[in-house]
Amino acid sequence: MENTITTSTTLPEDDWSMIIRPKRGLLDINMRELWNYRDLIMLFVKRDFVAKYKQTILGPLWFIIQPLITTLMFTVVFGNIAGIPTDGIPKILFYLSGIVGWTYFSTCLNDTSQTFVKNASIFGKVYFPRLALPISIVISNLVSFFIQFVFLLGFLFYFMAVGSDIAPNINVLLIPVLIVLIAGLGLGFGIIISSLTTKYRDLTNLVTFGVTLWMYATPIIYPMSGIPEKYRIFVLANPMTPIVETFKTALLGVGEINYMQLLYSFGFTVAVLVAGVIIFNKVEKTFMDTV
Repeated sequence: MENTITTSTTLPEDDWSMIIRPKRGLLDINMRELWNYRDLIMLFVKRDFVAKYKQTILGPLWFIIQPLITTLMFTVVFGNIAGIPTDGIPKILFYLSGIVGWTYFSTCLNDTSQTFVKNASIFGKVYFPRLALPISIVISNLVSFFIQFVFLLGFLFYFMAVGSDIAPNINVLLIPVLIVLIAGLGLGFGIIISSLTTKYRDLTNLVTFGVTLWMYATPIIYPMSGIPEKYRIFVLANPMTPIVETFKTALLGVGEINYMQLLYSFGFTVAVLVAGVIIFNKVEKTFMDTV
């Protein structure tokens, strides 16, 4: 039983003692302590990245193969068979630009949602800031995102070279902000679900299904212009919608960027992160009794 999940305060550098005290508040986040454990976080990042494809034939190529296969499937099913328009953008490029951002969000959410269950044996043996693990997951998935993003840029430059009507614009400077918002949403929802699954294990079975449904509520396989006006409010209530739309508009030059909607996504992300930290801090004190 972990009665006192704790934070630590380090003494001056010449003193290797550590004082461990119980957390006092639900929003108690010791950023200095997380920084002191940065080497451990990077070890977790390396472990997650290497372990994912260590015993596979193609290895890191799966980072490219997975979005490519999904893109080809969407192109055939939604582009050719269903005939869903893509606002004049080449179908492969339209779908891939949405899939790359969405994949980063979904993997962050799915992986962090299993933080407590998968790492219970580690938590029960040694002390370290518990938030270090979900943070390491977000960082390790960021590596795969950059690989896929470079792959997307390759397609983008190719279609620009053959004369497709694609116009990247100054809004590409917003992409780092969008990545932070995607990571924040994935981390926030992930640690909330992770905290709840310590008691309600069946939530794990709903996560993958729920994320898939969420994808179809996000303009990835269809443009915002194709949504009837009376239904648009429901799609815009999805905090991922402004992020995906801005990402596509910045790279492809089709669509529009609404900064008020982006502000909504930012506020939603902050609220989810705060709620996630509160629930996470509450559950981590006693989760060893229930996990």
